[in-house]
Amino acid sequence: MAASDIVIGGYAETPVVFGSGRSAYDLAADVLDELARKYGIAPADIDGLAVTAALSEGSNPFHAAFMSDALGLALDWLATGTTGGCAMLSAVAATASALRDGHCKVALVLGADAPSTHFAAEFRGYHDEFIAPTGMTRPPGFFALLHNAYEQRYGALDAALGKIVLTQRGHALENERACEKLRRPLALDDYLKSRKVSDPLRLLDSVMFCDGANGVLMMRAETASAMGLSKCARLAGYAERTNHDVQEQPPDLLASGFVQAGPRALRQAGLTVQEIDMLQLYDDFTIAVLMQLEHMGFCGRGEGAAFIEKTDLRFSGGLPLNTGGGQLSAGQPGLAAGGLGLVEAVRQLFGEGGATQVEDPRNALVTGIGGLAYGRAWMMSSALVLDR
Repeated sequence: MAASDIVIGGYAETPVVFGSGRSAYDLAADVLDELARKYGIAPADIDGLAVTAALSEGSNPFHAAFMSDALGLALDWLATGTTGGCAMLSAVAATASALRDGHCKVALVLGADAPSTHFAAEFRGYHDEFIAPTGMTRPPGFFALLHNAYEQRYGALDAALGKIVLTQRGHALENERACEKLRRPLALDDYLKSRKVSDPLRLLDSVMFCDGANGVLMMRAETASAMGLSKCARLAGYAERTNHDVQEQPPDLLASGFVQAGPRALRQAGLTVQEIDMLQLYDDFTIAVLMQLEHMGFCGRGEGAAFIEKTDLRFSGGLPLNTGGGQLSAGQPGLAAGGLGLVEAVRQLFGEGGATQVEDPRNALVTGIGGLAYGRAWMMSSALVLDR
């Protein structure tokens, strides 16, 4: 993908709100309206749409079609993503293929969800029969198991995970789109005293469901130029891995698909971890951030805590992390959460990061996590490298 001519030429997002009382369709319309105002694009200019599934829409099999209808889009290509927190990044990859194959010329990659207003998802599969009876009924239980296993193998994590929380909260305080309920200063003592929601996981290690929407405009570079879009972020590398080591019994609980997806995305982009200018990592739980750093090669296995403690993760530091606050401090807008890091990466590469603008960034590494399975780490891992 090093010679890719597929670019992101625009972005938009709503504020993240707890209990907005609005629907995914309503929130998505705000994204389309912002894109129209910022970039002078009309709905008739968009002929491709990739939209994530929505927890607030439950099992609606026609969600993508209904969304296109609600937005008034006549399309030559339509796709939907059901890979949870990976859905926005996998939608970017699918859209790149559709653009290369000529199925569409200008595509909107869209995430919109409102689970804090209406939660309609029913996961089913083998969850009720084999996972829920063990006590793994909600995501905190799964990640607490990872957290506990990590501490038993490598040692305590309080200082490192607390630093992640405080760094991202500092970024969110400068982000007017972050959930207002979360835009409050924190000290390390606040983190350490926050209650355990699933031992050893603290409340501040965990995300809060909110409502929100985000999206990016994708096209070929020549199309962007013809449309007068002067700022673009190029797709430089993408890789994903689903059900890593699923055939190993028992699998390593602390291994994830990022051990393969991270290095593959970086190789496509022609970059090493030392050359990455910023990280926009999927952060539904703090332990997931630490594990991703290890699995993608920023440090060795078991060295994540020491790496975090010695690295300046602020927007002005050596390796900026989640400069918009991430899900932990901006809020998690359901299955649109994968778009928070994507949009923030594009914003930073456009030089529009405001008070938390990274100095002259050349690239960004964005990740997604999706799906939970008992006895191993998350199901889906995706990594995207953007450059300019």
